[in-house]
Amino acid sequence: MHRLLERQIKRHLGDHATLPPELAAFIAAVDEAYGSADADRLLIERSLDLMSKELTEANAGLRKELAERKLTELALHQEKEEQRVLIRKLEDVHSQLLQSEKMASIGQLAAGVAHEINNPIGYVYSNLGTLEKYVQDAFSMIELYEQAESAIAEPEVRSRLQQARKKLDIEFLKADLRALMVESKDGITRVKKIVQNLKDFSHADDSDEWSLSDLRNGLESTLSIVNNEIKYKAEVVKEYARIPEVECLPSQLNQVFMNLLVNAAHAIKEHGTITIRTGVEGSEVWVDIADTGQGIPPENMQKIFDPFFTTKPVGKGTGLGLSLSYGIVQKHRGRMEVHSEVGKGSAFRVWLPVKHSQ
Repeated sequence: MHRLLERQIKRHLGDHATLPPELAAFIAAVDEAYGSADADRLLIERSLDLMSKELTEANAGLRKELAERKLTELALHQEKEEQRVLIRKLEDVHSQLLQSEKMASIGQLAAGVAHEINNPIGYVYSNLGTLEKYVQDAFSMIELYEQAESAIAEPEVRSRLQQARKKLDIEFLKADLRALMVESKDGITRVKKIVQNLKDFSHADDSDEWSLSDLRNGLESTLSIVNNEIKYKAEVVKEYARIPEVECLPSQLNQVFMNLLVNAAHAIKEHGTITIRTGVEGSEVWVDIADTGQGIPPENMQKIFDPFFTTKPVGKGTGLGLSLSYGIVQKHRGRMEVHSEVGKGSAFRVWLPVKHSQ
C-alpha cells in the first residue's frame, strides 16, 4: 500500500481495523491511483530533468555562439578600423606624392625658364658693358669738342655749338647717363643673381643624386626665391657659423627651408624678425629658423607635422608643407625640433648628419 494512504488509514481507523469489502475495494483503487500518480510524477520529473539538461546545454551553446559572434564582430571592427587607417595613410601618401610630383614639375619648369632667361640676360649684361665703354668714349669726344670750341674762328659756328650744348644740357646728360648705366648694370646683376638662385634652388639633377652641399648657399638661394613673401613682413637676420658640407639632396632641403621661411613670414601679423642660424655639433649640423610671430598653441604642437593639419584659412594652406619637410628630413636621417611660445614666436631646428651613411 502507498505510504501516504497507509498513514491516513492508521490515523482514522487504527492499526488493526477490519475494513468492509466496499471500503477495502475503494482503498485499493485509491492506492492504485496513488501509485499511478507517483509513476507519472517520476516520469514528469525525469522528463523535466532531461529538458532542463537540454536547455542548459542549449543555453551554453548559445552563450558560446554569442561569445564567438562578439569576437568575430570585434575582429571585423578592428579589421575595418585598420583598413580605414590604411586607406587614410594611402590617401596621405598619394597626396604627398602628388605634391612632390607637382613640386618636381614646378622645379623642372623653373629650371628650364631660368636657363632660357639666362641667355638673353647674358648678352644684355655684356651689351651694357660695351655700351658703357661707348658712352665713355662719346663723352671723351664731347670733352675734346668742348676744349676745341674756343679755337673755332667762325662766330656763327661757335654760337650754334654753344646753343646746342645748352639745349642738350651736356653736363646733365653726362651725369645722368653715368647714373643710368650704374643702375642698369646693378639691375641686370640682380636679375642674374635671381636667375642663378632659381637654377640652384630647382636644379633637376639634384633630385636623384646625393652630393656634398653647403647649406648656407641653399639658404641664400631660397631666401632670394621667397624674398617677396618675406620683405614686407620681416627683417631677416643671418647668424651663419662655419659648417662642413653635408651629404644631401640639395633641392629637397631647399624645399624644407622654403616651407619654414614662408611659414615664419605667415606667422608674423604685421612686422617682425626672422633669424636664421647655422651650427655644428659633433657629426651633425643644424639650421635654426626662428620668428617673432604668434607662436603655436600647446594643443597644436603634437599635430603640426600631421598631413593636412593647418591653422591657415581655407584656400591659404594645404597642411602638407611641414609634413613633407618632416619626411624629407627623415629621409636624410635627420630630425626636426620645435620650440614655440604663444605671442612670442617659434623656432624650428633641422638636424642633419654630415654623412648620409652615418
